[in-house]
Amino acid sequence: MNCASKEEEIYTPIAYNLKVPALFSEKLIGPLIPVNNPLTEEGVTLGKKLFFEKLLSRDNTQSCATCHSPKKAFTDQLQFSLGINNNLGTRNAMPLFNLAWNFSERFSWDGQDFSLENQAFTPITNPIEMDANWQEVTAKLQNHPTYPDLFLRAFGTAKIDSTLVVKAIAQFERTLISANSKFDKYLRDEATLTSAEKNGFTIFMEEEKGDCFHCHGSENNPLWTDNEFHNNGLDRNFTDLGLGAITGDPRDNGKFKTPSIRNLAFTAPYMHDGRFATLEEVIEFYSTGLQPSSTIDPLMKQINRGGVNLSTQEKADLKAFLLTLSDFDFVNSPAFQE
Repeated sequence: MNCASKEEEIYTPIAYNLKVPALFSEKLIGPLIPVNNPLTEEGVTLGKKLFFEKLLSRDNTQSCATCHSPKKAFTDQLQFSLGINNNLGTRNAMPLFNLAWNFSERFSWDGQDFSLENQAFTPITNPIEMDANWQEVTAKLQNHPTYPDLFLRAFGTAKIDSTLVVKAIAQFERTLISANSKFDKYLRDEATLTSAEKNGFTIFMEEEKGDCFHCHGSENNPLWTDNEFHNNGLDRNFTDLGLGAITGDPRDNGKFKTPSIRNLAFTAPYMHDGRFATLEEVIEFYSTGLQPSSTIDPLMKQINRGGVNLSTQEKADLKAFLLTLSDFDFVNSPAFQE
């Protein structure tokens, strides 16, 4: 047996057992795992290490976790994230969870990235984010005392390249599952909602009230997002074209990805540009602040009234429901900490 075949025999990766929540299995099709990047114990372990690895930035000061902190549902609670040169971005850092169920595979606020693997390429070379180049990054990892062996175990080769780096990161990201909020427990008959929380859910679901479910789903969609792109009435005129800048279709101007409403307790500020500091501001926007424009989504049925016009009590109850989707086990899981 030659050396190569010995290495292959010794370092055959172990398949990773992704624990799919029962509610997901009941309500959704299976997670999307690429054939060319199956989850393995070694790949996920390597991906987690790389997610927290500051060598991925040009000056070795930032990692993926800098803007996507586990304790904050993998965002940074800033309106705009700071890059290594203290440059501000123009978008709010999206939280990361339940990514393996994004069946369209379009990621980022504007849908510019197809697949988790491709998405991981972007921040590392972006000049206002990590501002690195892949040749230097892979050289740093190649010269590291442990990374070559970790890549050998995960991918059968100690030769490190950018494709394998993003594959490993994507494997780790697909394990970030949030499914144990109070509302999840309520659906499993393990918790009881208050009257305000129950009323808030009713308001969320009723077209003549909150009318939130079209984009954010219901108890039958544990993702709490449709993972589609909508113009939700934030602006009359667009300084950020969103999806339209990617597709070149003016009908897509002002459309942004619907974020999940899971974990809102940890992910302020809100919207693609972090313009709303609190949930109260978000609810008030949908109640009285909708702005008409040429690409406004037809689902925004109350645009002519400026919003859904909730009462003070209805706003408070809606907030109470939204907070039941906060998963404290997720943000405190040892599996996701550095």
